[in-house]
Amino acid sequence: MTMTSTQLPRRQFLNRTLGVAAVVALLKDQVWAAEAATTGAGKVKHSVCKWCYKDIPLETLCLAAKEIGLESIELLDPPQFETVKKHGLHCAMVSFPTIQGPAGEKIGSIPHGFNRLEHHDLLVQAYEPLIKASAEAGFKQVICFSGNRDGLDDDQGLTNCAAGLQRLMPLCEKQGVTLVMELLNSKVNHPDYMCDKSAWGVALCEKLGSSPHFKLLYDIYHMQIMEGDVVATIRRDHAHFAHYHTGGVPGRAEIDDTQELNYPAIIRAIQDTGYTGYLGQEFVPKKADKLASLKQAVGICSVS
Repeated sequence: MTMTSTQLPRRQFLNRTLGVAAVVALLKDQVWAAEAATTGAGKVKHSVCKWCYKDIPLETLCLAAKEIGLESIELLDPPQFETVKKHGLHCAMVSFPTIQGPAGEKIGSIPHGFNRLEHHDLLVQAYEPLIKASAEAGFKQVICFSGNRDGLDDDQGLTNCAAGLQRLMPLCEKQGVTLVMELLNSKVNHPDYMCDKSAWGVALCEKLGSSPHFKLLYDIYHMQIMEGDVVATIRRDHAHFAHYHTGGVPGRAEIDDTQELNYPAIIRAIQDTGYTGYLGQEFVPKKADKLASLKQAVGICSVS
């Protein structure tokens, strides 16, 4: 006669059950490792965007980042480089430069980017020293923007962006730096922004001959708002994506179960493409303990 689970002493039953669970977990890890070896699946490194923690000094954020397990603090300017390097941290994405235009506008900012021919000379003037400073610090990716439409046709904007970016490609190649244009939503946060669909961004990459020194920043928050279909897009277009950002939808708050995206599934899809770069947490914490929210987000995105 076989003793059933109800007849076993509770402790003995739990020990057996937990033992089986451990074996199952081990087997799952082995299966994933085997799949990674054959499919090129990788493991993301964790980063955070400094602007989301404006009230926390960079020095303090560096110390917290090390404790949490982050390897990078991003969207920094050159004067901040030494601070992160001192703490053994990387800057996975350098912030954008700005230079004053003839009407006082900030050329290089989100609304005033590469889609205007009249901006190109100033953009080259602003980006050249930043590319060099980034390379000297060992930081290999610098963010850039398309600019707003402001009545400009998307096809013409595509042509204009390619012309302006092409002027910087020789320097990027020489310095080993990649310019990365961010995909942003034009519905909620950045009205009229041109590079607001992944297809437009991919077309720009192709117009530049799929140069290894120009890629896209696929912002999961922004693209969920604009087009959804996040996992399928990553699987299809990942060759053009150099970097990823997070954010809870709606509201850009914590990426926990208060929002609609399944981040563990998204991260697995990213890793399945073989991506081993950085994942930048770019949600804006709504909870009082902002660093606890950051730690929670890293845990949510640490999947295998």
